[in-house]
Amino acid sequence: MPEESSPLKITIQDQIKAAMRAKEKDRLATLRQISAAIKQFEVDNREALDDNGIITILTKMCKQRRDSLTQFQDAGRDDLASIEIAELAIIEEFMPTPLTADEIAAEIASTIAELGATGPKEMGNVIKALRPKFQGRADMGAVSGLVKAALTA
Repeated sequence: MPEESSPLKITIQDQIKAAMRAKEKDRLATLRQISAAIKQFEVDNREALDDNGIITILTKMCKQRRDSLTQFQDAGRDDLASIEIAELAIIEEFMPTPLTADEIAAEIASTIAELGATGPKEMGNVIKALRPKFQGRADMGAVSGLVKAALTA
């Protein structure tokens, strides 16, 4: 496997070194989780990840933290919830800038027009076209609801 590192992977490695020097235990632990998830994927699939692949992993990690956070809050475990919030904040540092509601709506409208989608039956094609554009920048669950609303209107 060639060692062509993506800029995002290099940034994460640099942040790990900085956290070690600053003796930031909690930050270091989260950064190492990110690095481990990336390495695990690369070893399992025998391929080096580019920035988009890393963002896919980070998106999954964010979703896991949000799910855990909801469960911990529902159970009244504020101690565990605060850990999830801290980890989520660190992971989100490496995510692309989120899109605004207006940007999402405009992209949905242009994609629907581009594909000529006319009804809910074509929702899958629209979501498939939007996914690469919104990767890590928007909650695809919310986008799905907006696409459905746009196609049934």
